[in-house]
Amino acid sequence: MFKLGYARVSTNQQDLVTQLDKLKAAGVKDHKDFLFTDKASGKNDRRDGLQLLLTKAREGDHIVITKLDRLGRNTADMIRIIEDLHERGITLEFLDDGISTKGPMGKMVTTILAAVAQAERERILERTNEGRRAAMSRGVKMGRKPSISKADRERAVKMVTDGMPKARVAKELGFSRQKLYDILDELN
Repeated sequence: MFKLGYARVSTNQQDLVTQLDKLKAAGVKDHKDFLFTDKASGKNDRRDGLQLLLTKAREGDHIVITKLDRLGRNTADMIRIIEDLHERGITLEFLDDGISTKGPMGKMVTTILAAVAQAERERILERTNEGRRAAMSRGVKMGRKPSISKADRERAVKMVTDGMPKARVAKELGFSRQKLYDILDELN
């Protein structure tokens, strides 16, 4: 029987350190065979670290995760994972939530919390979309701004057409030679 740990953050800008410290404090060995991590969204279960953990876990093992939403945000995936682990004789513990899948009550609470995690994700998406729609109705333009104005593009093309060296055109207008080549390629 081994104690395995799983930690996940949603983006590369986020840090796993706090979760890993909690897992180690809970008795998970600080080794790649016992600690599994992902830097990916929890909206589905196609994450390398999670899949490796699920493959390596054996009957009698105990998986420790800091919070239920670190396992995932999709209720169906989470319930499937929990059911699969239960059938294989593997238990789960969520440290911050204070729950475990040991026994029938723990499994029931975990299923309910999985539904709550998905509902929270849907609320976050709904609020984000509402904010985006409100901004657009106020005239805010969404998406990346063009890095070079249309006037500068036209000026660059004219300068090249008039015979100025491309490196000098790019330097004078303040953008890279590659960007100049991209502008010229757009014309062909």
